[in-house]
Amino acid sequence: MNVRRLIPTAALAGAVALGATALTACSGAAATGGTDGKLDVTASFYPMQFLAEQIGKDHVKVSSLTEPGVEPHDLEITPKQTAQLGEADVILYLKSLQPAVDKAVAQSDVKNIVDAATLTTLESHGASGHDHEHGHEGEAGHSEEEHGKEEHGKEEHAKEGEATTDPHVWLDPAKYAEIAQGVGKALEKADPDHAADYKKNTEELVAKLTGLDTEFKDGLKNTATKTFITTHAAFGYLAERYGLDQEGISGVDPESEPSPARMKELQEVAKKDNVSTVFFETLASDKTAKTLAADTGLKTDVLDPLEGITDKSQGADYFEVMRSNLKNLQKALGAK
Repeated sequence: MNVRRLIPTAALAGAVALGATALTACSGAAATGGTDGKLDVTASFYPMQFLAEQIGKDHVKVSSLTEPGVEPHDLEITPKQTAQLGEADVILYLKSLQPAVDKAVAQSDVKNIVDAATLTTLESHGASGHDHEHGHEGEAGHSEEEHGKEEHGKEEHAKEGEATTDPHVWLDPAKYAEIAQGVGKALEKADPDHAADYKKNTEELVAKLTGLDTEFKDGLKNTATKTFITTHAAFGYLAERYGLDQEGISGVDPESEPSPARMKELQEVAKKDNVSTVFFETLASDKTAKTLAADTGLKTDVLDPLEGITDKSQGADYFEVMRSNLKNLQKALGAK
């Protein structure tokens, strides 16, 4: 298992307009497409693949660099995949999630490259739900002095390894919708002959994501507790969006080992916040989750970070798995 680090993306701290497409091409000319006339889109992993398929539909041929069942953080790119990447009309990826993909994309000369990380605002989330960065409503009244203290605090967290740039934006339907809009614009630019269809498909997908956002807001509005414990801290955006507190056994890296002190701290959190369930996921080991559950007398259940779809997934696509996640959260948090 290779050691990996998420790459800080301070340059992405500011809000990026939804219309931004992150295309390296300056020309609006249509890509050549394959022999079947379809736009050849290479996606880095499932959430990017899903967007391309939903927006491109019959006009695109989508392939993913990450095979089903492979933990995407650990992906290694083969020479064959690197060659295939160079033949794509459009590359859709999320910079900082998969270092091997970042390197391969940087070495490619594909004109239409879409970095989903530039289509929304990335934030920093630690393992604890109480140290995440609040980047939403209600903060306009902060003074410059308070803002400076917050920025200094974020820097200190980063130095200590307590918080890092979190790439798991697709688990927030609202942020995923922002990315979808940017991807739609990118496909329109790469293939202007079918721009109207891409625009229509994007609007339909965004409407569905907006509906999903409403389902989560309504479904998690009244719960007995706001705290949930999960193996890997992939749910910072989801927690922040819906007023919950994520407590990750490990950080945003699913393979990092928790310290004995962290395990003891989580036992105390579980008792104080009336936590009933420890969540694990489908593509990573459930050993630490089951150990903590056994030590604290808690139940276990699945909370899927949707980094890939397999026959073990609780649903066949993004929407089905997200609704399964909502149902599991409602049960664990005591939704009323």
